[in-house]
Amino acid sequence: MKRRYIVAMLLTLAASPTLAQSAPSPTQPIAVLNDGLHKIMLAGKATPFDTRMAGFTPVVLSVFDLPLILQNSVGPGHWTDIPPADRATLLEVFTQFTVASYVANFDSFSGETFALAPDVRHVGRDVVVQTRIVGTAGEMTRLDYVMREVDGGWHVVDILLDGSISRIAVTRSDFRSLLADGGAQKLIASLREKVASLKAGATQ
Repeated sequence: MKRRYIVAMLLTLAASPTLAQSAPSPTQPIAVLNDGLHKIMLAGKATPFDTRMAGFTPVVLSVFDLPLILQNSVGPGHWTDIPPADRATLLEVFTQFTVASYVANFDSFSGETFALAPDVRHVGRDVVVQTRIVGTAGEMTRLDYVMREVDGGWHVVDILLDGSISRIAVTRSDFRSLLADGGAQKLIASLREKVASLKAGATQ
């Protein structure tokens, strides 16, 4: 099972936004995410990629605060320079890229389990939920999710790789380079190419 984008960002369960917004604790959205991941792993490559994406998109939209993640990945200063129409297109493509990354990297099931730590870590206004993907041989992949409560609901606002490396910080340098080279259209084109590549089965 490939996970380069997941262990470098990047989630069939038709969870609704209402579920994530009414979550009584920061761990519940991650439980929904892990359940969704398990389902797309079980579906595997025998299920068309677009079908898996369509089924998994509601999970991503309910669990992640993608507008905030995108803005922070671009950088507040750069974000305000992007025309509103391009912002909308960029968010749409960024959503597709996020979903495609998870679908491509969780494309098979070999007995893996998801372990969700019951205790959370508080970091300022945010809460970190710790997870582990445990293989049948006991090997573990650590993914910690930074959660933020907005309007009574908890949503992912960042992913910590190996428990400490901010995915947004890693992404920001790539995004800024593309923006500097060709503006929002360059970044949009790059993300579209990555989605197409993921659909074609390329390792990213």
